[in-house]
Amino acid sequence: MIKSAYLHIPFCEHICHYCDFNKVFLKGQPVDDYLNALDQEMKMTVNHFPTSDLQTIFVGGGTPTSLNEQQLDRFCESINKNLSKSKQLEFTFEANPGDLTKEKLQILKDAGVNRLSLGVQTFNEELLKKIGRVHKAKDVYQTIDNAKSLGFDNISIDLIFSLPSQTIIDFKESLTEAFSLDISHYSAYSLIIEPKTVFYNLLKKGKLPTPGEDVEAAMYELLMEEMEKHGFNQYEISNFSKPGFESRHNLAYWNNESYYGFGAGAHSYLNGIRRSNTGPLKRYMDQINNGILPVIEEHQTTKVEQMEEEMFLGLRKTAGVSVRHFIEKFSVDPLQLFEKEIAELTAKQWLEVGKDHIFLTKKGRLLGNEVFQAFLK
Repeated sequence: MIKSAYLHIPFCEHICHYCDFNKVFLKGQPVDDYLNALDQEMKMTVNHFPTSDLQTIFVGGGTPTSLNEQQLDRFCESINKNLSKSKQLEFTFEANPGDLTKEKLQILKDAGVNRLSLGVQTFNEELLKKIGRVHKAKDVYQTIDNAKSLGFDNISIDLIFSLPSQTIIDFKESLTEAFSLDISHYSAYSLIIEPKTVFYNLLKKGKLPTPGEDVEAAMYELLMEEMEKHGFNQYEISNFSKPGFESRHNLAYWNNESYYGFGAGAHSYLNGIRRSNTGPLKRYMDQINNGILPVIEEHQTTKVEQMEEEMFLGLRKTAGVSVRHFIEKFSVDPLQLFEKEIAELTAKQWLEVGKDHIFLTKKGRLLGNEVFQAFLK
């Protein structure tokens, strides 16, 4: 059963120095043609892989709100026309604080969007410039005030730590500002320097002063402490929420459930097949205009792969992996299947086995990737 859909808008008015997502500069791009292609892709995919009411829709990018008002209205109409939605739908739009006007917020509200995810990253103006962001801290407060005045009560912001030259004091100050917003959800990630980004090129030239692993670990521990102190539950390695405001869309990924992926470079997981769409816009649009789904790669996951994925995705959640649910899904007991790996990781105090769940310890959360690696054969 497909319960979730991700839609990708690849346009950005500015490219951030750390971003390696599939994106292009907005200026001069065939935005309307792309929206036509997305509309067609939704139609074609739903015909191939029908489902009943979706529980979550997430629109990401790029910057979805870089669309102008007319395009945004048309795009939302296209989603509502093509995708069957549950009455309990969680409908999220990513946005940049600087370009989410009251008019655009009203369009989203009227279309049924009920969750906003804002790319804030830091409240330090110098760091914002350094990472290639163009919004100011005041834009964050203004956007959130505007959203609240229109009735949005499920708002999340993204923060990044371990930024170039960032100190623990800088990060603590950003957290203090973040808590003053009175919102229900935070995502916080350490900076990962990916190939083909501005930061990667600077790092290779020795011109990117990163804080280092020890400072990064200290920032993460500070993050966990401060979130707990302010009443936010850490339900996943990088995600914190007030009770009932967890991102249901992201939980669908970590619960290893099926989902649609629409748009250039989008990924999907349908009927046990992991698929990825072609990334270049022209190729994506050409394939759709020729009546072909724009899939560049397909991989039918084996049962072994599905069980491994269930472990390393599920362990991202603080609750961990349910032994009972794993047995129901695969007719195999994970405590037997992964007996050796679990024994080694519990001996290191990175993993714990409870009554029904296998989960990361606090120490294990600091070394998540090493734990996940252990479950990949």
